[in-house]
Amino acid sequence: MMGTGLRKEDKIFVAGHRGLVGSALVDVLEQKGYKNIVTRTRQELDLCNQAAVDAFYEDVKPDVVFMAAAKVGGIHANNTYRADFIGENLQIQNNVIWGAHKANVRRLVFLGSSCIYPRNCPQPMKEEYLLTGELEYTNRPYAIAKIAGLELVNSIRKQYGRDWLSVMPTNLYGPRDNFHPENSHVLPALIRRFEEARNQSSNAVTVWGTGTPRREFMYSFDAAAAIVALTQCQNLSAVFSEKFDKRLSHVNIGVGSDISIRELANTIAKVVGYSGQIVFDTSKSDGTKQKLQDISILKMLRINSMTSLEEGLHSTLEWFRNIRSKTESFLNK
Repeated sequence: MMGTGLRKEDKIFVAGHRGLVGSALVDVLEQKGYKNIVTRTRQELDLCNQAAVDAFYEDVKPDVVFMAAAKVGGIHANNTYRADFIGENLQIQNNVIWGAHKANVRRLVFLGSSCIYPRNCPQPMKEEYLLTGELEYTNRPYAIAKIAGLELVNSIRKQYGRDWLSVMPTNLYGPRDNFHPENSHVLPALIRRFEEARNQSSNAVTVWGTGTPRREFMYSFDAAAAIVALTQCQNLSAVFSEKFDKRLSHVNIGVGSDISIRELANTIAKVVGYSGQIVFDTSKSDGTKQKLQDISILKMLRINSMTSLEEGLHSTLEWFRNIRSKTESFLNK
């Protein structure tokens, strides 16, 4: 099946449109003139229910599917709710991806995660390093679920000739992120922690781990723009023949540089306006030492991240403060 990229008249289903990257995808698609975008809330469509998903496909008949729906969380949530993370994500992925195949969806893009790569993966992490080593234990259930989704997309691609692909975003952040005090990822968790410390005039903020692990962070709208640009490619097999010939069908999405958690904490403190002490709790797990992705394909296609970390942090903090202000106003009524 030859690819035809994205067409302005396409009916595009964004699964997970309320999430960090899903909402950014909707915004980017609309900015680029794609008007026929279909979304469903969890209450409207339970993606864990195969019959409901099949009925949705039969009724709506989308041309393109962005599979951004997933159960996600930080190191604490991944390690605490291990069964939930593998069980729910496998159900969601199987229903949406296999359902799309049965419904003859022309193009599907599955969003994975950089945690699919081995714990001690060579840096930067190339697509072909997948399944070459042991996974990080704390998020292994989530990683295995994502690997299964990637393999399902690749197998359907190989067996049935569908011009589908998977993308592996690095650590994303931005407006509409999850700022839960325990279950969020490191960057929004630190924004909340430093903001609360500033408001309460706290003398110190505690950060989990040694602060030495290095992470790559990408603004959610930059990631969405990169994913849409890849999806617009007319024939993915031809564009990415070198990678796909190695039995791969995924593309790394990142910025090509990383910083330490200590540097991140100091930068967030500066953006928030917190001037107290930063203490590192070395009894907590560091997780993987480094996760920097190789973004050769993005460079080849001249797809660049446009937002600096500080600029993205300012936008994310502004959104977080606005949401908190609205919530407090509602509770005080």
